[in-house]
Order: sequence, then C-alpha cells, then structure tokens
Amino acid sequence: MITSLVLLVAALVFVLQAVRVVPQQSAQVIERLGRFHAVLSPGLNIIIPFVDRVAYRHSLKEIPLDVPSQICITKDNTQLKVDGILYFQVTDPQRASYGSSDYIMAITQLAQTTLRSVIGKMELDKTFEERDEINASVVAALDEAAVSWGVKVLRYEIKDLVPPQEILHAMQQQITAEREKRALIAASEGRKQEQINIATGQREAAIQKSEGERQAAINTAQGEAEALRLVADATAHALTTVGTAIATPGGLEAVNLKVAEQYVDAFAKLAKEGNTLLLPANAGDIAGTVATALSVIRKTDRPQAR
Repeated sequence: MITSLVLLVAALVFVLQAVRVVPQQSAQVIERLGRFHAVLSPGLNIIIPFVDRVAYRHSLKEIPLDVPSQICITKDNTQLKVDGILYFQVTDPQRASYGSSDYIMAITQLAQTTLRSVIGKMELDKTFEERDEINASVVAALDEAAVSWGVKVLRYEIKDLVPPQEILHAMQQQITAEREKRALIAASEGRKQEQINIATGQREAAIQKSEGERQAAINTAQGEAEALRLVADATAHALTTVGTAIATPGGLEAVNLKVAEQYVDAFAKLAKEGNTLLLPANAGDIAGTVATALSVIRKTDRPQAR
C-alpha cells in the first residue's frame, strides 16, 4: 500500500514536471542536459523531467525601455542633456538567450553611444529641428546591431532636450527679439497699407469730384445754350409775328398807337420814380418823336412789303 502511494506521488510529480503551459506572447527556452534543445511555443508542451529544464523565459510583447539621460556635445561645442525612450521586441528567443549576457543593457549602452554620435554631428539649433532624423539614426544603428541579440528595435523617441541655463536664456532673448521684429514689421506693413488705402481713396474721390464738376459744367452749359436757343427762337418768332402783323392792313396804324402809348408811359414812370427828370431835346414835340420812330419801322418793314 505504501509502495503504491509512493509510486502514485512519483508519477504525479513526473507528470507535473513533464507538462509546461506557455502563456500567449511568451516563449520558454529549453535546455537538455545543459544544451539548447527547443523553444516552447504558447500553449501546452511536454518535456522530459529531470533531463529538460526551462533555462530562459522571454516576453514577445513590445517593451518600452527608458534610456537614462546623458550629456551630449553638439557640433558647436554646446552641452545638451538628452533623455529618450526606446521600444523593442524579442523576435528570436534563442538568440536573445545566448547572443548576449544582457541584451537590455547592450541596447541601452548602444542607444546612448549612438545618440552622442548623432548629436555631435549637429549644431544646437538643428537638434531641436531634426528630432525625427535623430530618432531614425538611432533606430537604424540599434536595429543593425540587435539582430544578433534576437531583438528588433521598433522606434526611439527623444523625450526632452535640455541645454544649459545660459543657452536657454540666450535663446529666449533671441525668440523675444524675433517676435518684436515681426511685430514691428507687421505694424509698418499695416501703416504702409493704411497710407496706400488713404491715398487711393483720395485719388478716387478727386476723380469722382472732377467728373461730377465736369458733368455739372456740361449740364450748365447745355442748359444755358438751350435757354439762349429758346430765347433766340422766341425772339425770332416774335419779330416774325410783328413783321407779319405790320404788313397786314391796319397794322401800321396799330404800331403807331402802341409806340405812342409806350412813349407816354415811359415819361410817366420817370416822373414818379425819381426827383431827377430826363427829357429829350424835343420833349414838347411828342408827335414828332413818334413820327420818327414810325419812320424807322416803315424803313424796316419796307423790304417785307415788297
């Protein structure tokens, strides 16, 4: 009975040692009698107890690695504190186990030396502008070396670039001066545009005013010309009508009467409107004066009578 129980326990231990369950995105390296034998894939696996053993366990997930900050010297001899983070993934568990005694340390050290080399080829201003180029250079150098370690370097990102305080102060002054310069340029451009707009407006207003004055003068001249024409036409029509009336029978007698009436009215008005009275030399001979005026009318009318 005791023997059976011992055998049962031994069998149970043997089964437990023979069965290995590997989680997803994980890998286990098996050594048989101290020599690499196999890599267990995720799921249920069977090994030989006391002959095979799990020597290494690896995670196949993407792993972020914080690269310690370091002081780098730029091309223009400026100290720059650089801090970054690295992302890698184990792609070959066998090489990751035997290719390097500590692939994480190897990746970290290589990332730091590569970063110092890349920063040393750039000036300070370029390091802030060319972050993508720096990241790509570090990834390319690491990926080439990490192949023998069974690791794939996915990307490298610079978290922070910190120059000395003196450089930061100088950069801040430069940025302030540049902003003030842009503000002055913008203000001068605004004043320039304002003067251009004012001058353009004044020129257009002067043009519009001159056009208005020109049109007003044309309209006035046309109105005066039309008025003169109408007066001339009316005068000509009146003269024609008078001449026609004189040529008719009895017309001359009517003119005699009209002239005599106007002559008498004119002298009457002179007597009422002023203290000074102007009289013609022959004021006593009104009939003679009227006869003289009628003789002028007869001379003027004589060609029409013919």
